[in-house]
Amino acid sequence: MTSKRVLVAYGTKHGATAGIASEIGRTLREDGLDAVVVPADDVDDVRGYDAVVLGGALYAGHWSGKAKRCAERNEHYLQHRPVYLFSSGPVDSSAEQHDIAPVAAVAREMERLGAREHITFGGSITASTPGFIARAMVRAGKGGDFRNPERIRTWAHHISADLAAPH
Repeated sequence: MTSKRVLVAYGTKHGATAGIASEIGRTLREDGLDAVVVPADDVDDVRGYDAVVLGGALYAGHWSGKAKRCAERNEHYLQHRPVYLFSSGPVDSSAEQHDIAPVAAVAREMERLGAREHITFGGSITASTPGFIARAMVRAGKGGDFRNPERIRTWAHHISADLAAPH
């Protein structure tokens, strides 16, 4: 019996999203799934996967354009397999304190793709994050890494269990 293949695609190369995707992929592999982690720009065809986890950063109420374009390119095939969406967003502890409802753009993607669920994790803007806005936030003392690895792993274990359950 072969393990299920899961694509974990992320919409931004800097900040929290790529790190969250890596942690999800590592956890899914520990659970016995064949997880592949790649940038959303590199995803042309999802047909070789049994499930897809797609993540993007939130910025000013918008979801990563790269994640959204990946979903649009693969819309027909994503509608026929389990899809899980995640966002990396608040650069504070709010994602730890309570569940954050998906922003409107993500809610539309969930509906369009028939995604099973969405979760928002804390974001990360540190001195190593490129860009003018990131540097300004760090200088103003508003940066930090608000990802919680245990929360990410717990969600990935949840995905593993969901994929193992009969539907």
